[in-house]
Amino acid sequence: MKKTRKLLFQNPKGMNDILPDDELYWEKARHTIKGIAEFYNFSRIDTPLLEDTGLFVRNLGETSDVVEKEMYSFKTKGGDALTLRPEGTASIMRAYLQHGFFSQTQPVRLYYIGAMFRHDNPQRWRYRQFHHAGFEIIGDADAVYDAQAIFVVQKALEELKVKDAIVQINTLGCRSCRHHYRERLKAYYRNKADKLCRDCKRRFAKNPLRLLDCKNEEDAAIKEKAPVIIDSLCVSCHNHFKNVLEILDFLRISYQLVPYLVRGFDYYSRTVFEVVPPRGSIDTLPTSQNALASGGRFDYLAELLGGRPTPAVGGAIGLDRLIEFIREKNLLKLSRTKPRLFIVQLGDLAKRKALLLMEDFRRIGLGALESFGKDSIKTQLRIADKEGTDLALIIGQKEAHEDNAIIRDMRSGSQETVPIEKVAAIVKRKLARRL
Repeated sequence: MKKTRKLLFQNPKGMNDILPDDELYWEKARHTIKGIAEFYNFSRIDTPLLEDTGLFVRNLGETSDVVEKEMYSFKTKGGDALTLRPEGTASIMRAYLQHGFFSQTQPVRLYYIGAMFRHDNPQRWRYRQFHHAGFEIIGDADAVYDAQAIFVVQKALEELKVKDAIVQINTLGCRSCRHHYRERLKAYYRNKADKLCRDCKRRFAKNPLRLLDCKNEEDAAIKEKAPVIIDSLCVSCHNHFKNVLEILDFLRISYQLVPYLVRGFDYYSRTVFEVVPPRGSIDTLPTSQNALASGGRFDYLAELLGGRPTPAVGGAIGLDRLIEFIREKNLLKLSRTKPRLFIVQLGDLAKRKALLLMEDFRRIGLGALESFGKDSIKTQLRIADKEGTDLALIIGQKEAHEDNAIIRDMRSGSQETVPIEKVAAIVKRKLARRL
């Protein structure tokens, strides 16, 4: 039995290679998201993979799982504390403030597509390097933009054939609402603290809202009878949430009220949401990690970064999860279109002329295959036949010196010799007849 040589290196744990067959789906997703974003007047923005560590510690919340356990942080030789971004919203708001977007007509709509990093426990649908496509609407507090953020995310999913996804929605109210709600939560959990997991015991005093985001099953059972924030809303926040739901009703977007949905970051306020696959479509995943998209309002984030008060709302699609779901359910069947022409050559001069011809074909929009490393015409024709090309363009030593080429029909075997300067036009005409 032949021994397999052990490779010296593999991709890091929880970080995946996106192979050519996978790229078909990634290209489709990116193209779809770009089209929807630009139609709704979102402008593309790209921020660095690395940010100041304080950007995330200050704004995601010191008691969040991401800050406590999952960030890739380090210090440079110069002493700068940097972190691979674990999410996109904080970076977008930092860029909005730094580059003076507040002086433009508001709201400013920005979208991004890029890699994020969290040192999480790798499992199905959860990776250490993953990708988000996000839509942010910054500079207006109107409830219509909460609904539009959800609407745009939902339309992107529908364009990618994910039908009947469920919008789970809640409100976190404003600072005043949350102050009253925190006190009610503390009162409820106070005599149950000894039954909580270690993380929740520690978070109880600092930020009791984090208890609602705990994934521990025993803690989830305690949560079922906890107070709900809807009963602690001020009039303004109650009306805002009511308006969001009424707009979603008008847009015919189905939603499910989830009273304990809080999201994982402290910068959220008022509306928060997640979009999950239709019921029964992913039975093997716990509900806590099956969201295809999520988001909400982050009206206080600009102030946390030292900027002026700036209302904002947005949502992000988890591309890795979305693409895996699409492929598992066969929602899209994609295949790469193979070129219908194969260039066969023999000799150094023929190779050089074949390289020039490849560029001629590119200019007129015709793809071509080749195997320039092979010197046997017979071998190259065998490859052309295996690839299923319609035509073979043969440049042997004689043809190369005479500035000619042979066009062979791979089905019938018939062939003709033509001047090399006319090859591109003749090949294009022959292939057009076969459509």
